[in-house]
Amino acid sequence: MNDKAAGDAQAAICISICIANYNGERFLDDCLASIYAQNFARPIEILIHDDASTDGSLDVLRLRHPKVFVIVSKENVGYCCSNNRLVERARGEYVLLLNNDAALRQGALQALLDEIPRTTDPFVLTLPQYDWHTGRLVDYGVRLDIFHTPVANRDAACGRLAYVQGACMFMRKDAWDRLGGFPEWMVSNVEDTYLCSLARLRGGTVGVARASGYDHRQGSSFGGNRIEGVKLYTTYRRRYLSERNRASLILVCTPTVIAWLLYGLQLAWLLIEGVAMTLLKRDAKVWRGIYWKAVRDSLRIVSTLRHTRRQVQAGRKIGFWSYMRIFDPVPHKLRLLFRHGLPHFG
Repeated sequence: MNDKAAGDAQAAICISICIANYNGERFLDDCLASIYAQNFARPIEILIHDDASTDGSLDVLRLRHPKVFVIVSKENVGYCCSNNRLVERARGEYVLLLNNDAALRQGALQALLDEIPRTTDPFVLTLPQYDWHTGRLVDYGVRLDIFHTPVANRDAACGRLAYVQGACMFMRKDAWDRLGGFPEWMVSNVEDTYLCSLARLRGGTVGVARASGYDHRQGSSFGGNRIEGVKLYTTYRRRYLSERNRASLILVCTPTVIAWLLYGLQLAWLLIEGVAMTLLKRDAKVWRGIYWKAVRDSLRIVSTLRHTRRQVQAGRKIGFWSYMRIFDPVPHKLRLLFRHGLPHFG
């Protein structure tokens, strides 16, 4: 294929749908069927990165979905690296990151395109999220509290979103390239908050399409982050990565030198919370595997965080107060504690 033909082929693809898969054999058929069912007139492509799955994922893709482009990794590299590899290979004008445990509702792709005229560049969009099992609304995007804990937004008219979940994240491919994609030191968790924070810092829009939606088996692909009955369930690894990456995000993205003060306060608070949670749960692994580990490992990569911060702040177009206006002053963990009690780790 000559250069002109290659360029024409790329221009012809409207949306590249990128799916990071690890041991998602039981989800892939539902996820891909929802894409095939879209009544969408413009060309799309589907790319899947298999992150060294040990189940039958590759057999499912080879036998039942031969037209899907599959990147096979010989080693487990994590969610961030998987998506970076996918978008690097994507040929569409837009990219849609979609979890393997999610499924698009009818009209989803068109709804995302229809939302673009209401955005500023670089935009990051999502669809309304619904619980797979109950069909109930989960969120119209996400807000954050002062400790960067996610707060589900259920107000369709809310104009103060902090981020949209990576389970369904839509943006221009060239914007992804300009923002630099997901930081691979994060491995997984909070990478969606990071990318949306960068978009906000550069004057872009973080928003939700006004129609359609997607259904999501929350926590199925990575474990944890789900409510069963009235109890909140998570895993040691998920909580560790969330706490480490949220603290690191504060240092990287908060405008002005006050970021260093807020970073120090966040680490101090994690140590206090860790002691309390360990005593209440009577589980030393809570301290060793989550809180102490999160603080220690964030400090270990502080030179990387400092370098990333310089890059991020160099392109900033908004000030401290504009950036902070989306944060909820009430700690969301207190709400979760009163509503669900102590989390269950597994």
